[in-house]
Amino acid sequence: MRDFRLRELCRRHGPRALAGTGVAMALLMGWKTGELFLGSHTPAKPAAAVESVAQAAKPMVAALEPVSLKVLRGETLAEAVQRAGVAPEEARRAVEALAEAMDTVNIKAGLAFEAIVRPGRNDAHAQLVSLSLQPSPAKALTVSRTFDGALTLKEMEEKILDDTVAANGDIEGSLYESATKLGATPAITAQVVKLFSHKLDFQRDIQPGDDFKLVFDRKVTESGKTVEVGELRYAELHGVKFYRFERGRGEAEYFDENGKNIKGFLLRTPVDGARITSKFGMRRHPVLGYTRAHQGIDFGAGAGTPILAAGDGVVVESGRKGGYGNWLRIRHSGGWDTGYGHISRYAKGVRKGMRVRQGEVVAYVGSTGLATGPHLHYEIFQRDKRVNPLSAKVPQGTVLAGRELKAFKAEKAHIDTLLAAADAPQAQALAQADTAKALR
Repeated sequence: MRDFRLRELCRRHGPRALAGTGVAMALLMGWKTGELFLGSHTPAKPAAAVESVAQAAKPMVAALEPVSLKVLRGETLAEAVQRAGVAPEEARRAVEALAEAMDTVNIKAGLAFEAIVRPGRNDAHAQLVSLSLQPSPAKALTVSRTFDGALTLKEMEEKILDDTVAANGDIEGSLYESATKLGATPAITAQVVKLFSHKLDFQRDIQPGDDFKLVFDRKVTESGKTVEVGELRYAELHGVKFYRFERGRGEAEYFDENGKNIKGFLLRTPVDGARITSKFGMRRHPVLGYTRAHQGIDFGAGAGTPILAAGDGVVVESGRKGGYGNWLRIRHSGGWDTGYGHISRYAKGVRKGMRVRQGEVVAYVGSTGLATGPHLHYEIFQRDKRVNPLSAKVPQGTVLAGRELKAFKAEKAHIDTLLAAADAPQAQALAQADTAKALR
């Protein structure tokens, strides 16, 4: 009976007793901390102070910043990853994971990658959180750490698409700089210069502000990044137009809008971007000091500038020749020869008896022989008689006819349609944005 009553009392009065005990404990704690005094009142701490104390009590978690690195010359990929601060074993495991999707042995110097690492404690090595790199324009790889500590590989690869770029712009600075802004590569620009050297003198004919147009093929990723630039299909500069056309034998050549082959018999300028510094005729020799016939023209250019073969032919002279210094003479068909003087050095393999193609690099500008500075002395011979390169009446190119002309006109119509679309203001804005994205 006594036990039952005790249990009943606990059931009825237990909660009140616990509440009373809680109040007593709160009063006692308040007295201990000086926050509560009997018969007096102390203001509570401001809320901001309480919040700052709470924040100080939280553990600080610093954001992990990516570390950008490049593989150095003579360095392996694993050694490069170690420079992020991780242990050799950690770097080796990351490279092993990457090896599933790329060649990690034959790594070229300059390969860029980003590593995110968590700093180690007590001088310990950092822990690799993730490692990202792009072995090719269309492929991105990321090695990241999972919750269980393992390193896993994630591979993202875009599709490669065929694209044709039709762009136009103005000459600002050099042709190279202007063409690059339109997305052209150095190879495309060099091809443009070689084509127009048949018809234009880059010193006299081209002026700042002249408009030019290019149409070329390229391969791009789905995000618009250029992977590879292909063939130059059209070029227009200073009103001169060239269309690329493949003839029946499979060789691609360039023609004007009437189907005439723009490949003249000889180049007007056998040095890219050179300026004429001395013309054909009588002049006072800058070294000898007296007047005598200048039987060629001089192109001023920096030492080492490539010299191009003016036309298809065979090398008949290659070596030292008096005041010419290092000399080269090429024999073309129909009794025409061209000569090149003051050469610094010959292109690899160039020697007497070698056959060369028009536009092929055969030598490099120098100042050997009687020369006050680096330049090319260029001569043209017609049946062994020197003629003025600026006025010589050299043979012209061929003209398409029949089926070839019909096929050419169809290709020309397609290019003209692309150019018309590119001329629209909206198309120009999109092309400029796409080019800027590709360059980035």
